Amino acid sequence: MRAYNLFRRKGVNAVYCAVPEDCAVPRFLTTNTWAFSGKIHEPAATPIGFDEAADTSVRFNGFYLFHAF
Repeated sequence: MRAYNLFRRKGVNAVYCAVPEDCAVPRFLTTNTWAFSGKIHEPAATPIGFDEAADTSVRFNGFYLFHAF
């Protein structure tokens, strides 16, 4: 599993952006609207299906946006 930096959208519950540690942070992740929320580097710490969905999204976008339930 890849390690990801995790960002949470301010003011919106449970909207996150995961960016692989070895990729550049997208420009839309500004400190005005997003807050660094930690790192994901342990498979046990990820939601079900995270790895497959994140891999696909990162391949096309360079990041993975998701809503945590």
